[in-house]
Amino acid sequence: MDEKNKNFIALTDEYASYKKSKVAIMQVPYDKTTTYIHGTSKGPSAIIDASRYMELYDDELNQETFRIGIYTAEPLDVAKLSSEEMVEKVCVSTAELLKAGKFPVILGGEHSVSIGAVKAFKEVYPNISVLHLDAHYDLRDEYFGSKLNHGCIARRISEICPVVQVGTRSMSKEEKDFLASQPNGKVKSISVYDILDTPMWKDKTTNALSENVYVTIDLDVFDPAIVPAVGTPEPGGIGWYETLDLLRDVSKDKKIVGFDVVELCPIEGQITSDFLAAKLIYRLLGYIFSGKK
Repeated sequence: MDEKNKNFIALTDEYASYKKSKVAIMQVPYDKTTTYIHGTSKGPSAIIDASRYMELYDDELNQETFRIGIYTAEPLDVAKLSSEEMVEKVCVSTAELLKAGKFPVILGGEHSVSIGAVKAFKEVYPNISVLHLDAHYDLRDEYFGSKLNHGCIARRISEICPVVQVGTRSMSKEEKDFLASQPNGKVKSISVYDILDTPMWKDKTTNALSENVYVTIDLDVFDPAIVPAVGTPEPGGIGWYETLDLLRDVSKDKKIVGFDVVELCPIEGQITSDFLAAKLIYRLLGYIFSGKK
């Protein structure tokens, strides 16, 4: 293993050059509005490191997805920026990737990084919707004095485009009231309770999305028994195969144009969550680019 290779899954230049790659990974190590356990700024590097130990052959898809080309950019220098500045920098950087014809994958960092990405995608895909996998509704208008707090991201994104939430199971009274009386009806939520009660919940999710879809995955959507390394763990999350089933269905029925994976808060000496995040990224890329070389 080349310790100097900092590319996703340790790809060599043959498959990791910017010019030849279809996919571009952007790392956004931002952790300014975290309200419980801090450390999500270390999430992107932990995912990259864990990915180096994955098998490149995907046994579900019977393919080597890396052959599409996966470029890994240097982490954005965002640590000292305000939330507003960080969101703008992510927006500009994402727009540059889209203009270059790349498929952006954003690694957080806290969930507020998604706002900038969605703003950039909206300019290219006017009819876009967002599939939001999360334990939390993130629909507060303001939290701890900030409208760009990680607890407000779904509210901000709903002001840009429609949002379909899946896996939610923790909300405030403010969020409950907003969801019940939202003026534009742009947020639809399929909670874990809906999943338990509705056998066709995956169809309900897919049908609520537009043709072009951006996916944002807060890793606390998973049950903390399998992904403990998150800043705000919530009991009763969804499982690995449930999540893959949903993402596979969405990738078949819709056009996923980009995605992010956020809120990994690495625990020293416990790499399970890091590895799952890396595997999730590779598998989702496999679904999106299945059979494409």
